Amino acid sequence: MNAIATWGLLAAAVVVGWMGWGWPGVALAVTVSVFWLLLQVSRALRVLRVAAGNPVGQVPSAVMLHSALRPGLRLPQVLVLTRSLGTRLSEQPEVWAWRDAGGDEVRLEMIEGRLARWDLHRAAA
Repeated sequence: MNAIATWGLLAAAVVVGWMGWGWPGVALAVTVSVFWLLLQVSRALRVLRVAAGNPVGQVPSAVMLHSALRPGLRLPQVLVLTRSLGTRLSEQPEVWAWRDAGGDEVRLEMIEGRLARWDLHRAAA
């Protein structure tokens, strides 16, 4: 979600809480907002914990990963698909790679934090 939209929704919740119930409404809005933020952090940490437990840059099938990708995915969403941290190939443009046991490799190019292009490199027969 966009950061500006997130902060706007949080501010709107506080305003609605104040207009509807006064200080108890503000307390409820802040409590719900903090709970939502904690859920987001917990989700991100869970994804990183799973990814950290697997070999870096390894996936079960590069072809299946290639078919599951779509433009606009963020890196945490890619980590959910791969269940491992990728190997960073370059910083500018930001390129990550995952390889399977057969030697096939998927390279992802991220632009402004979103998946822009990806390609599958097949291992030589």
